[in-house]
Amino acid sequence: QVQLVESGGGLVQPGGSLRLSCAASGSIISIAAMGWYRQAPGKQRELVAVIASGGRTNYADSVKGRFTISRDNAKNTVYLQMDSLKPEDTAVYYCNAKEIMTNVHRYLEGWGRGTLVTVSS
Repeated sequence: QVQLVESGGGLVQPGGSLRLSCAASGSIISIAAMGWYRQAPGKQRELVAVIASGGRTNYADSVKGRFTISRDNAKNTVYLQMDSLKPEDTAVYYCNAKEIMTNVHRYLEGWGRGTLVTVSS
């Protein structure tokens, strides 16, 4: 069974920075893409950033130039460096992984439980 566990959320002032991490575990051989989504109160979950195994990235327009996604394939871990945070970045951030190959099963997708990021003075 595959598990995705996020860490690094918390309270930060506007203009500040946070770094989120998400580690995938479970006899994983490969993961095609890893990314971050977020869901603010009363809003739908939206894509923040995604990174393919080869390093190609894609960002939501609202975070371009402020957030940076990276991954360590050897550790099956994805990171999200968030700089110049704004109150509108406040949300629960979820880790996502697509096409997860393990030694016994292929999973189309997996989700973490989420970590809360609050940007407030």
